[in-house]
Amino acid sequence: MSGIVVVGSQWGDEGKGKITDYLAQKADVVVRYQGGNNAGHTIEFNGQKFALRLIPSGIFTSGNVILGNGMVINPKALLEEMKYLNDAGVSTDGIKISDRAHVILPYHLEIDAMQEKLRGDKNIGTTKKGIGPTYVDKYARIGIRVGEFIHEELFRSRLEEVLPLKLREYPELDFHVEDIFQEYKEYAKMIKPMVTDTGLLLDEYFRQDKKVLFEGAQGTMLDIDYGTYPYVTSSHPGANGVCEGAGIGPVNIDEVIGIVKAYTTRVGSGAFPTEIDDEVGNRIREVGREYGTVTKRPRRIGWFDAVVVNQSRRMSGLTGLSIMLLDVLTGIETLKLCTAYQLNGEIIHALPAVIQELDKVEPIYEEMPGWSEDITHVTSFEELPINCQNYLKRISELVHCPIAMFSVGPDREQTIILKEVI
Repeated sequence: MSGIVVVGSQWGDEGKGKITDYLAQKADVVVRYQGGNNAGHTIEFNGQKFALRLIPSGIFTSGNVILGNGMVINPKALLEEMKYLNDAGVSTDGIKISDRAHVILPYHLEIDAMQEKLRGDKNIGTTKKGIGPTYVDKYARIGIRVGEFIHEELFRSRLEEVLPLKLREYPELDFHVEDIFQEYKEYAKMIKPMVTDTGLLLDEYFRQDKKVLFEGAQGTMLDIDYGTYPYVTSSHPGANGVCEGAGIGPVNIDEVIGIVKAYTTRVGSGAFPTEIDDEVGNRIREVGREYGTVTKRPRRIGWFDAVVVNQSRRMSGLTGLSIMLLDVLTGIETLKLCTAYQLNGEIIHALPAVIQELDKVEPIYEEMPGWSEDITHVTSFEELPINCQNYLKRISELVHCPIAMFSVGPDREQTIILKEVI
């Protein structure tokens, strides 16, 4: 059996969708194990560009994809995304949805927006898609799961139980059981044929020696426990979230590929030690088209941070790196790599758990000469300019992890494989 995990190993937006799409060509099924439609994956191939939020990018290859129990799913958004794909000629017949995943309902979105407003200048920068409030209900044991959602009377009964609790907690909400029920029962009818026990389905795949690819959303620095808390997401984006979010055991995971940019980006609030707020940062943003897939917000730009990626390596057990957007750095005379932090006069090699301390760290940089040659047409590591080769080698040394692949452009064919992982 073969279980491969694709993990965003910075703050998200690293290019997971492209690598998942590439690896999915050899996979039998692709599984998403956490998050919701706050994620954004952009896929480009054959002259077409697709933006996905809920559906794994394996939909373009094998067509067999699973939305796991660790996800929170907005059924309305899911059906809109399916229509978007169908209108482009992409079949969505192979989608399976866990009966244990939780359902995002309209009051979750409203609560999300209200909480962000109340935080004022301390807001987290959520996408206001209702993700956090849905996970809160999950752990408060008042969430509504997909298995309940697809049965009309059970769904109504659960709404009648849960909505009064939410209205008591947030009296300014203006929602009624019947209104939600009448709209959402129609969505439930449409997704019901896709709902199953996906943990059981995955067990069958593994026993049949199938190749299973797991795709996370966001990045490990947004992990609810190990990220830059409280400026994090509400789940575990790294490989540490796969077992719980997909219903499998750790023995089923053979490879974990950490996706990182050749630099660093972040969307929203929170500490960002290597942030570049100057002409170089603006240049990288424009060349790399660094704007959010979901929000369209301009991403914050920073130098490559080995402290961040090392923490990701430890959390997820990375077996290889995939370096994305290497071509974006072409033409920058001097590149910087963050090798450690300094905090209160002490050199440290890990992110402090306390955000107030992380805000104080000073990055320690190592400078390397850049390259000016066009690398978008290279097909091997040896074809890269020597300075570019040295840059990749140094990243590998600093992160204590081999490079499995690197990307020199947005298209599927612009991915150079150094190590076969599936």
